[in-house]
Amino acid sequence: MEETVTALHEEIEARLATAEPEVEVLLAEVMSGATLRLFIDHPDGVTLALCERVSGHLNDYREHYALEVSSPGQDRPLTKPQHYNRFLGRHARVRLREAPAPTVGPDGQLVMGHKSVTGELVGASDTDVTIAAGGGIVTIPYEEIARTNLVPGD
Repeated sequence: MEETVTALHEEIEARLATAEPEVEVLLAEVMSGATLRLFIDHPDGVTLALCERVSGHLNDYREHYALEVSSPGQDRPLTKPQHYNRFLGRHARVRLREAPAPTVGPDGQLVMGHKSVTGELVGASDTDVTIAAGGGIVTIPYEEIARTNLVPGD
């Protein structure tokens, strides 16, 4: 499913690169197998008219999906290294594909791995992101990330 969503994302980006070159597709996801949800961004902001134009360019997807096109909002998804770099210093919630294996803490107690990490984005490279979270500094490879969103209110 992940490969299909990635291919769909790339296909939509390629189509919009010609029709709406300044539109960035932040996230394309299939929800419950029936809804195709797109989060888009634009240097001048996302308006209802822009969402309608993008929907029109993707009208043939309506044969298989209900189509939703919207702005990223305050809990904007981060999907590319440049997104993480742009928002360094902001707080984000990173959800992992699977929880890390349990470890033994300094007090000898079993510490369970968590499926998500919330903290300040302090670094991003082409391969991973670094978060300052309650438990310290954590570096997470992108391939282990299921989804990341900014935390509103920062």
